[in-house]
Amino acid sequence: MKLKIKRFCHHRTPEKSTLVEYDVPLEKCTLLEALYFIKEQIDPTLTFASGCRSEVCGSCAVRVNEKEQLACGYKPKEGDTIEALSKTEIIKDLVVDHEASLKTLQRVKSWLDKPAPPQTVSAEDEKGIEKQTDCILCASCFSACPVLEADAEFLGPFALTRAYRYVNDPRCTEPKTRIDTVQEKGIWDCTLCGECTAVCPQGIDPKTDILMLRTKSVQYGYTDPSFAAGGDDMFGGGFDPGF
Repeated sequence: MKLKIKRFCHHRTPEKSTLVEYDVPLEKCTLLEALYFIKEQIDPTLTFASGCRSEVCGSCAVRVNEKEQLACGYKPKEGDTIEALSKTEIIKDLVVDHEASLKTLQRVKSWLDKPAPPQTVSAEDEKGIEKQTDCILCASCFSACPVLEADAEFLGPFALTRAYRYVNDPRCTEPKTRIDTVQEKGIWDCTLCGECTAVCPQGIDPKTDILMLRTKSVQYGYTDPSFAAGGDDMFGGGFDPGF
């Protein structure tokens, strides 16, 4: 099985990366197993990241044929092209710097207010934030987001999903502060293309979370800037907020 990997050192630009083809004599393996075979048997200079090897930590996220995948779960095919995640600084080969993407979590205040009120979270309340809590911060959605291609200051899908998770947490004493943080370079800039939802390995739906944040924003008195200027409707394609 021949695999192509986009190799690239930190002192080069992506445009100067090198596409290297490797012949991997393995069958029914994961991409991560193929990468380890290449590093141990063919080319020890190949650099990639990995952690749990069981699709939990998100460390091994890469792009395969221009679509985000977890290397420890993806089954490679003849001729696949593997490269580092997009929208992030590449350190070397398939390893990227997540610092910029993780800083978006600070911008949306993705934590409980302190001191959090002493209360028991009901099973129903827990279910309401369970899916968003499953985010493993692999940055696949960040890589796939076309808005970030045009505007690097856009908050991005997983930060907005995390904001929605805390807005919905009954222990959050100031939900409006989270709503305030997602207005600029946030929910109204999203095109609702769904690329983030399509690549999430945890089955999270950031597109719907963003729509719900728009609904809550309207409840707090915010409006879509483009709507206020006479543009398309604020819910992007006729979404009914239900009130």
